[in-house]
Amino acid sequence: MHMLTAINLVAAAPGAVSTGATNSLAAQTKQSAAASPFADLISDAVGQVNQLEAAAQTAATGLMTGSGVDVHQAMIATEKANMAFELVLAVHNKAVQAYQNVMGMQF
Repeated sequence: MHMLTAINLVAAAPGAVSTGATNSLAAQTKQSAAASPFADLISDAVGQVNQLEAAAQTAATGLMTGSGVDVHQAMIATEKANMAFELVLAVHNKAVQAYQNVMGMQF
């Protein structure tokens, strides 16, 4: 799930103060999230992590070659990629744990 999508869903939660545009965006997001399977959401998240890692690699290369990239820009790009990777890894671990719990149930 996109981070912006998650933020919009939280903003549209009952009791939250939001605008009409946020509500319509949240409604569209809920419809698209309900229509797409979990595997598509995970593959999309992995794709975004790959994009962030490529941007971090480009920033680090630019910093090392002296092509006008600030240290701050390189560090921010690297931390974004690191945080996104850790988030996807945490979701993966929770999904595996839930699967193992279901498979361990006795009926």
